[in-house]
Amino acid sequence: MRKNTWDYKAYEKTQKGFLMRMYRNMKSRIAGINRKSVHLYKGKELFDKEEFYEWANCSPMFRVLFRQYQERGYPLKQAPTVDRIDSSKGYVFGNVEWVTQSVNSSRGARSKYETLSRARHAMQAG
Repeated sequence: MRKNTWDYKAYEKTQKGFLMRMYRNMKSRIAGINRKSVHLYKGKELFDKEEFYEWANCSPMFRVLFRQYQERGYPLKQAPTVDRIDSSKGYVFGNVEWVTQSVNSSRGARSKYETLSRARHAMQAG
C-alpha cells in the first residue's frame, strides 16, 4: 500500500486549509448530516464558498483570531468560528460574526439554558 504524502492535519493548520474545513463543516450542518443537531441547521441558507473565503480573508477579526490560534499552538478553545447571531437564520452575511470556539460554545450553552428556563416558566404559569 502506498503511503499518502498529503498531510491533511498540517494543511488544516494553514489559513486556507482551516477555512476549507470550516466551510465544509458548515455545509454539512446545513445538509443535515449530523442528526443530533439537524433541527438547528437543516435547510438554512449558506453563503457561496468563494464569497465566504473572500469575507474571511478580508476580515480583520478573523486574521487576529487565527494568528492567536496559531501562536498559542492551535488549542480548540481558541479556534476562530463563525457564530450565527440569529440562530433561526442560516450562515448569511449580516447574521454571522467571528468569535473563538470557547465563546461560541458558551453562547450555545447559555441559549439552550435560557430556552429550557423559558419553557419551564411557561409550564408553571400555564
